[in-house]
Amino acid sequence: MLPLENVRVLDTTQNVAGPYAAMILAELGAEVVKIEPPQGDATKHWGPPFWNGISPTYMALNRNKTKITLDLKTKEGLAKIKELLANTDVLLVSSRPGAMKRLGLDYDALKATFPKLVYAELTAFGNTGPRANEPGYDPLMQAMGGIMSVTGLPELEPIRVGVSIIDKTTGLWTALGVLSALRLRDQTGHGHKVDTSLYETAVSWMDIHFAVYWASGVPPRGWGSGASMIAPYEAFPTSNGWIIIAAGNDNLFQKLSAALGHEEWSSDPRFATNASRVANRVELKRLISEVTKTKSTKDLESHLMSLEVPAAGVLNLAEISQEPQLKELGIIQSIHHESIPDFRSVGLPLSIDGGRPPLRRPPPV
Repeated sequence: MLPLENVRVLDTTQNVAGPYAAMILAELGAEVVKIEPPQGDATKHWGPPFWNGISPTYMALNRNKTKITLDLKTKEGLAKIKELLANTDVLLVSSRPGAMKRLGLDYDALKATFPKLVYAELTAFGNTGPRANEPGYDPLMQAMGGIMSVTGLPELEPIRVGVSIIDKTTGLWTALGVLSALRLRDQTGHGHKVDTSLYETAVSWMDIHFAVYWASGVPPRGWGSGASMIAPYEAFPTSNGWIIIAAGNDNLFQKLSAALGHEEWSSDPRFATNASRVANRVELKRLISEVTKTKSTKDLESHLMSLEVPAAGVLNLAEISQEPQLKELGIIQSIHHESIPDFRSVGLPLSIDGGRPPLRRPPPV
């Protein structure tokens, strides 16, 4: 039994954030109907590559859903969605402020007819403020939310986090808001409105960096693979790749120093404490790199981990796919697909009573 069985969701969203929120709800057992415009979800055209003619992005974000096509700009489309709303618990929308109001599908217009409806709206900047009507996309939010300012290195071009972290996390917050609103509905007996925005999500990721700025008066910068307040806590070169070493306290640094054959580092005044290591991080990285680049990633990782020094090789997806830990956890799930014989997908990163929510339906095409 899944926790959201008997919960019905209509998802009118496109792209990444909204569909990801809807997919989380579907994974947890909700009956999710994806409502697409006649031209289809925009992600269907994202490629190449295509997976047997289908966009991998669309396939990754729309499992466990069913789909119908409606043109909400027509009387017939509006009549149909209102018919569906009569048996719906949650409506997901994602558009610029005012767009749903013009269609008569805003929360204030619907709550009188559908008093138990949970209405979740994802926007770029929220419904108020000077930028409320501007478009928003993941890289824009990584830029204006400050994430790019602390990613990469100052002397290089700005670097975007390599996953759609703002879109996906906004979807996650939306799903969490919906769950909270459903729980609240159990107590109040009526529906509620959930609001999330890409901009607020971006800002929320910067909470520690804001605290650093407020404490120091200096805007934090990027440190490549490292962390601004811990050293060594970053990537180091090996003879055939890279390895992350996370010696995040004095005890771990002593173990690392011994493991690399330089016990004297841990008593060197430049490196004896985390604060001194941060102050002398450039020299420390140079010394550690001189040792690590003489060893293979696999051998060095095995050696450091055997001595309880946290370390991990930097892997690509081909290498990750062969990891025994990945296979043991069963997070990669498969199901029959009519046009993709080897269809697989990534499940939710959670289990309930030892069971991961299952892949029940392939993405609708």
